[in-house]
Amino acid sequence: MNKKNFLIGYKIFFALLGLSSLVTEVVILIERGVFHLGNFASFFTVESNVIAAVMFMISAFFLYAGKKSARLDFFRGAATLYMVVTGIVFALLLSSLEGVQLTAVPWDNTVLHYIIPIAIVVDWFIDPVRKISFRKGLAWLAFPIAYLGYSLVRGVVTGWYPYPFLNPSNGGYGQIALTSLGIFALGIALVFLVTRIGLKAKK
Repeated sequence: MNKKNFLIGYKIFFALLGLSSLVTEVVILIERGVFHLGNFASFFTVESNVIAAVMFMISAFFLYAGKKSARLDFFRGAATLYMVVTGIVFALLLSSLEGVQLTAVPWDNTVLHYIIPIAIVVDWFIDPVRKISFRKGLAWLAFPIAYLGYSLVRGVVTGWYPYPFLNPSNGGYGQIALTSLGIFALGIALVFLVTRIGLKAKK
């Protein structure tokens, strides 16, 4: 198997793995009678994994067709950032919490929070992208910022928050602000790293 075929297979495999885990979550939650589409779609984990799966599939298609796209490279960078944030935030803020169930199936938790983040970083290394500047990469942070605003506003309206650290009943809005600033700082650092890895991969 040559490198091109390997990369295509790699991308399709992890796209299907991530999507199958999300579908499994939906099926199990429906069977348990606790599925709520609005809540499910409001998890950053779900959104970032959908973005990653779409990125993998589009990237595989472009690779198969022998095409290159600066827009796709930019999209790949965004997907990589969101998945790495998902993995790190889960590991640091959520994995040790007792009584907080973020996935219906333990294996799906492993896939969505650990395996896909690692797979997308590996993909960023083994399938080099065109040059993306740090300044342009900062635009990737628009989505997480919008997500924060959406989650807080929706939480006030519905009384439901996707994560404990976004719930004002756990320390108030001051604590939310501090945690969000910490995650934002992490995001800036990751943008720098992701863009630097891309630059190194092109040399």
